Amino acid sequence: MKITAYAALALLAAGGPAFAQDVTIINARLVMPDGAPVENGSIVVRDGRIASVGAGAPAETAGETIDAAGMTVAPGFIDGHKHVAFDDGGTMALDLIENGFTTVLSGGGSDDGALAMAAQIDAGEINGPRIIASGRVNLAGTPEEARQAIRDMAAKGITHTGEIPVTPEPGATEAELEVLRAALDEGEKQGVQVNVHAVSTPAMMDTNDVGIRYQVHLPNKDFMSIDDAQELAATGTLVLDAISFGAPIIDVFEQDNTPRFRTGGAWPDTIAGAVVDEKGRPTGVEGGYEIVNARTLWDASNGTALGYGSDQNYGVRAVFEHELKSFMVVLSPRDFFRVIGPNTAAYVGMADEIGTLEPGKRADIVILDGNPYEDFHDFLETAVVLKDGVVVVDKR
Repeated sequence: MKITAYAALALLAAGGPAFAQDVTIINARLVMPDGAPVENGSIVVRDGRIASVGAGAPAETAGETIDAAGMTVAPGFIDGHKHVAFDDGGTMALDLIENGFTTVLSGGGSDDGALAMAAQIDAGEINGPRIIASGRVNLAGTPEEARQAIRDMAAKGITHTGEIPVTPEPGATEAELEVLRAALDEGEKQGVQVNVHAVSTPAMMDTNDVGIRYQVHLPNKDFMSIDDAQELAATGTLVLDAISFGAPIIDVFEQDNTPRFRTGGAWPDTIAGAVVDEKGRPTGVEGGYEIVNARTLWDASNGTALGYGSDQNYGVRAVFEHELKSFMVVLSPRDFFRVIGPNTAAYVGMADEIGTLEPGKRADIVILDGNPYEDFHDFLETAVVLKDGVVVVDKR
């Protein structure tokens, strides 16, 4: 069975929600939970769940057989922070699923929009990843208003806040921390995870001190010390990357060989909150801060504290390549499979369901045409995508 992304979209739209399939994948290079590869492996999927996975041929097959010779089979990619477009007719959703992203946490915007898109995808009206909605907390409000916002989210079935920005320099204010304490306390009661946007190490440590364990971005204002990274790791804090935030983008917005910020403006002049020198000139040091901070946090946590959050809204493939280029400066492809798999699954609260190829987990699977262990660009070469055991993209 071969289904292109567009054919899958038409099929789903015409026939309603797809149902879990039985699938067998053979001759695959498998990505194991620790990120290491196993050659010539197989996976059997039954009723949308992984029934078996391991080296060699399976003891029994099920359903359609996909021969993945020369390909790499990984857990579906997870984006822990993406500002999803809810009113574009499903264009971004399709772009995400075509590039291997099977689960996305909406990092901001309309909570109703995210819920509506999730419902459309679940109903088969559009093709896209599993969308996890988030809600807003106004840090400039009162503690009681924050509690009410959390209660309102829980009433809608929302389990995450969107990013809650705190003052980066010199650090979070006491008023902000008071509101965060209330939101965190109410979140623990209501089952809502509080996600904070602290883009400096002082702000991150301030919020860590009041119990925040989910940070949306690596610091892009300064270098994180080893001691601070170790403290974050000791408290079990998870941090998403946006590692390429300050790195220039070239030949994406315009084919003119000119460096640009991720908004398309001039680099480094239009970097949000740009670090400037003594004459007020943007320096572009943000690109270096996040790359080094990623490695510092990785080492301090033995590779458990760093997850993936793109936070960018131009084409998914270009975003992904931009992030990968920065990641590959300081991590290996094996490490990156952990970042975008189990680490981000833990961040979105689904570590028991997704993020690794293990029996019992949802069959969210991406088959890559090539070997990303040898060339990281092969992370971009999506051939087949399964979500809950359904082949939703097939580019073969």
